Amino acid sequence: MSARDEYISNRDYARLCELIYAEAGIHLGTEKKTMLEVRIKRRLKVLNLDSYGRYCDYLFGHKGLKDEITHLIDVVTTNKTDFFREPKHFDFLANRALPERTECNDGRQFLIWSAGCSTGEEPYTMAIVLSEYALTHPGFRFRIQASDISTVVLDKAEMGVYTNEIVAPVPLTLRRKYFMRSRDPNCNRVRVVPELRKCIEFRRLNFMDSDYRIPEKADAIFCRNVIIYFDRPTQERILQKLSNCLLPGGYLFVGHSETLHDMNLPLTPVAPALYRRIDGKE
Repeated sequence: MSARDEYISNRDYARLCELIYAEAGIHLGTEKKTMLEVRIKRRLKVLNLDSYGRYCDYLFGHKGLKDEITHLIDVVTTNKTDFFREPKHFDFLANRALPERTECNDGRQFLIWSAGCSTGEEPYTMAIVLSEYALTHPGFRFRIQASDISTVVLDKAEMGVYTNEIVAPVPLTLRRKYFMRSRDPNCNRVRVVPELRKCIEFRRLNFMDSDYRIPEKADAIFCRNVIIYFDRPTQERILQKLSNCLLPGGYLFVGHSETLHDMNLPLTPVAPALYRRIDGKE
């Protein structure tokens, strides 16, 4: 790669930013240019291209735009998550939301959605919490929807394989119950038990889609540390669509750095980073 091709040109960076915003709603400022160069470099190797200029020529061609856009969004998105992240949310889910919602659901399945599930730690945490609740509440049934825009992280999530370090936040008794160890004593990986994996339906979803194609409204949605990547108008449009996917009285969990202040949404605050769908509003 020549010195001239070691960086993305300002023109190409502007085109990439415009495309990423149009396709995924993610706003990249000028300060993200170096980050984007580093991440796209992986795609140069995969595609056997020797410059960012040639990558952009390929990407904005008819075939490239069709074949490459998913990979571009994959490298742009940041996927940071943990088991039992922000544990107070899961305490609220187990101690208040579940008893409250199951009391009024007339025997139907409790539906919870992990929107922006990344590599799966969040929906598997949900599955653990809901499975434990089911042990002491006969007849309780649940389903978990999990979605992300990145096909790379969805593939990892469906596998349900993690290192011992990653599952360390899971209490030991639950780790022994819900994760399988390898027969190889030197293996540093565990896998989520099949009983949990089958509880979760993973699928790709772009928050910019006009219809989120959720077959029925959810009792609770976790969309945490996701909307921070969007500008304010896009955040409000996404949150409105998420609100419309909630049952009246259902709960929306967001990240602690995210605020819904001054947004026109059918939600009312309940606790830090936690909102409830207002009955009767669409």
